[in-house]
Amino acid sequence: MSRELPGHYLFDSLDSPQRGKLRERIHERRLSAGETLFAQGDPANHFWWLESGQIKLYRLSRDGQQKIMGLAAPGQTFAEGVMFMETPRYPVNAEAVLPSLALGIERDTYLSILETSFATCRALFRQMVQRTQRHLDEIEALTIQNARYRLANYLLKLQSAAGGESSTIKLPTRKVLIASQLAIQPETLSRLLRELEQNDLIRVRGDRIELIDAAGLRNLLD
Repeated sequence: MSRELPGHYLFDSLDSPQRGKLRERIHERRLSAGETLFAQGDPANHFWWLESGQIKLYRLSRDGQQKIMGLAAPGQTFAEGVMFMETPRYPVNAEAVLPSLALGIERDTYLSILETSFATCRALFRQMVQRTQRHLDEIEALTIQNARYRLANYLLKLQSAAGGESSTIKLPTRKVLIASQLAIQPETLSRLLRELEQNDLIRVRGDRIELIDAAGLRNLLD
């Protein structure tokens, strides 16, 4: 297809001929809310870039409970790790939370490009190392620090992602999904939001939160 490749670290190192080769192998999927893109264990022939909507990545526990591993937003890739599996299968389930448009990038074509260009490989892996370090920092925040820290860190990151100019942020998805992403119970999230509001750090108005005292929130991270 003739669609242009998005601006993303996985594609930034490609030259024009490489981009053209990959562009011809893009697979487009339009999903309704609640529709499954792929299931855990399915053969992974593509990794994905989300153009619009929201995709929930999750696993099911033995008792059928969902554990959300991540929420993909527009402009993000997901399942790119399948590129380097010997027997590529998706390690999670992917389901549209909102009506979504996802672009599937063919794994074999992408790998064939890397195999013929050491310079492209080196540039890609440099960026992947940097992203891995950022993910390690996020994992530390999720697993070591307390729930209040995780929530404050989450709210400040939303403000930063929005450009950092406005004190009001919009939650990107339902609070129950945010709670799962932060590894806390929904009632704990509600309690912490009330606590932060009572301490005049934030003001909650439905899915919009005003950061009254961003400096105070940052103090919770110390």
